[in-house]
Amino acid sequence: MSTFLLVHGAWHSGRCWERVAPLLESAGHRVLAPSLTGYGDKAHLLGPEVGLDTHVSDVVSLIVDEDLTDVVLVGHSYAGLVISSAANQVPDRIAHLVYLDAMVPEDGETAIDVMPATQGLIDLAARSGESWRIPPLPELPPPHGLFGVTDPADVAWLREMLSDQPVRCLRQPVRLDDPAVNAIPRTHIHCVGATPEGITRRPVPAVQPNGSPAQVWELPTGHDCMITTPVELSGLLLATERGRTSPAQSAVPVS
Repeated sequence: MSTFLLVHGAWHSGRCWERVAPLLESAGHRVLAPSLTGYGDKAHLLGPEVGLDTHVSDVVSLIVDEDLTDVVLVGHSYAGLVISSAANQVPDRIAHLVYLDAMVPEDGETAIDVMPATQGLIDLAARSGESWRIPPLPELPPPHGLFGVTDPADVAWLREMLSDQPVRCLRQPVRLDDPAVNAIPRTHIHCVGATPEGITRRPVPAVQPNGSPAQVWELPTGHDCMITTPVELSGLLLATERGRTSPAQSAVPVS
């Protein structure tokens, strides 16, 4: 049995994993899907002092307090930064890193470095009079929807869980200065449905930091695949945990 620690991205909460967690648990694994500070049951803690370091501390504290080992650490979107710095602090407790349509940083980089379009959101916040917070992105016409979610019922459910994103989260740098973190195997899962204009993804190097070939999968869906394709996503996560190389149904290997 492994422990899956599922970390949500910007604006979301731990509730976004509600369709994935039972599928992983039914396969015999422990699943934790916390809300980071400022979201979900911690929404009342949202403030200008909340940053990337806050969210890294959330994850590391949970791992240490629960004495978790053999952790499959999954980060969606912005949380690619969170899981990177968290793994840097407790590399001996992490079995695998999964970057789920996520930002993948180098040491010292911020969200702005990884995805320059982020600066535009910060600039908009600065002109709004509340420069420390960025409201959730608006719903776009299909096929983009709200973070790739287009079903009206799902959009309504997703909208209920969204909170503003503190700008500090996007300006604090990632720390990847422990060589031990490079030994942790990685998997990248890319959502390759409709992508809004201006959003670009860094190419994944052919070789992982640990020297093994890159493992990259594609899901033909929007950004919030845990809502739109939970079965397919869960299959990929289980395949990652088992070390299998065959894809889940509706997933396409690209390396």
